[in-house]
Amino acid sequence: MVELEHFENAELFKKINSLPVRTIVETPFYGNNVTKIESVAEAYELAKNSPGTLELTGMPVYKPEAQGLPKGANVLMFDDGAVVGRAAAARRIVGTPGVDTAGLCKIVREAIYQGRFRRFYEAEAVVGLDKDFTVRARLLIPEGFENNLLSWVLNFQFMTDDVKKFYAGSRVIPGEGDILVYTDPYWTHPDFPLGLAFFSPQQNCAAILGMRYFGEFKKGTLTLGWGTAARHGYASCHGGLKRFTRRDGKKFVLAVFGLSGSGKSTITHATHGGKYDIMVLHDDAFVVNVREKYAIAMEPTYFDKLQDYPIGCEANKYLLTVQNCGVTRDAAGKTIAVTEDVRNGNGRAVKSRLWTANRVDRIDEPLSAVCWLMKDPTLPPMLKLTGASLAAAMGATLATKRTSAEQLAHGVDPDALVIESYANPFRTYPLSMDYERFKALIEDGVDCYVLNTGDFMGKKVKKEDTFAALEAVVDGTAKFEPTGLPGVEYLPVEGFGMDLGDEKYRAAFMARMKDRARFIAGRETAGGGVDELPEDALESIEAVVSALRKM
Repeated sequence: MVELEHFENAELFKKINSLPVRTIVETPFYGNNVTKIESVAEAYELAKNSPGTLELTGMPVYKPEAQGLPKGANVLMFDDGAVVGRAAAARRIVGTPGVDTAGLCKIVREAIYQGRFRRFYEAEAVVGLDKDFTVRARLLIPEGFENNLLSWVLNFQFMTDDVKKFYAGSRVIPGEGDILVYTDPYWTHPDFPLGLAFFSPQQNCAAILGMRYFGEFKKGTLTLGWGTAARHGYASCHGGLKRFTRRDGKKFVLAVFGLSGSGKSTITHATHGGKYDIMVLHDDAFVVNVREKYAIAMEPTYFDKLQDYPIGCEANKYLLTVQNCGVTRDAAGKTIAVTEDVRNGNGRAVKSRLWTANRVDRIDEPLSAVCWLMKDPTLPPMLKLTGASLAAAMGATLATKRTSAEQLAHGVDPDALVIESYANPFRTYPLSMDYERFKALIEDGVDCYVLNTGDFMGKKVKKEDTFAALEAVVDGTAKFEPTGLPGVEYLPVEGFGMDLGDEKYRAAFMARMKDRARFIAGRETAGGGVDELPEDALESIEAVVSALRKM
């Protein structure tokens, strides 16, 4: 629990209000146009009756009462228009060079004023599912967006009486205030055609304006939760984590990091044909205490793309809310979602934790391995990185491709290979914090692997190839071979030879490593150097490039 939940004295107040942003964001929460939501069931009824909502009469919610929903509740669906993904270009972060905090504060003040004639809803929830890491979050959202309100209270732990008791008994996080998120999707501004997501991380607050896609509110809340964790000794993770128990009783804890579409959810939830007893922490958001080694999930439910869940799929039994999908009618005249993602390419659903029978909120066993999931065509299906600096640097230069989950600014190539450090585009703190946290974990005995889940030199890496490689690692049977490069070994996989003796391939591999070196070197000046990395990060990549030149 956070320390500064409410005003206690002037000294504490000044500690969290050194800038005007938090006071600006907090003030409208107490307006006479605000209705506080008292239950998940209330949020459901509001969403059900909101204009444009589609009640899927052929898709009843599984065990609704266990999730605070009314008996007989059906899945509710709401579709956005042209915009069906996040807009990273709309983010503005206090403390980042070029961000005019005073000017943006003025814009937010005016936005709040312009919204005074609208009814707003306030909801409270807890981010973090174990008593060792919890942060209270408060959301303000206007009438007309009840479906986003419902998805938000289902995605996190709504503040029921039981959750209040849990939160009150949780570990105190000193010097922090609870998360405040003010939203107004109706807002428009000529200078911000994609909207504005304005974050003041140290103050744990945000204003999300002109944006209606639910992912903005979910990830906006998590952004601040991850920032809180990072400031207090945790590695903040946009990834999946699972624990294998082998038949000999040995446990193996695996964390995978990748953007939407990289396979992180598929890997996290894979059952591996029943070869192991598997417990899943989460497939999207967790934190790892670097010193004490435990991992904690940040949210109970899942926010899944529906492209892999066609009509009639058993997993759809666990859907709670659906977004940006089509609807059709079955033979009985009941409405069901067209989950094949034919409408716009980013159909989504909030899915109940009941989908995963083997879910846990905390894993105490330390990590055994981290995997960076990449879609770099020069990488074989699996590499092993044996040096802590190189392993952390490769995570900092995680190369992948964007997906339909992101709304891109005009002129951005959606197919270009990009670097997204640790697969986390939601970072609001210096990149070096992540680098040092992951380096410390690897120095402490965590193995590091790179998985290419895309194409390798024109040949598709199949899911079966990835799973076979992972299972060999878990079983301890993987036999890695040297590459001649410092700290780099590869796993031979049938049909995917890594031949650095091939001049064409070696040149392509070197080009991608040079890209990584340029990226790291560029952090010294980009954004005023806020993401500058320690010297050993660049040195580890340059050592690989140097070895390639000598081959």
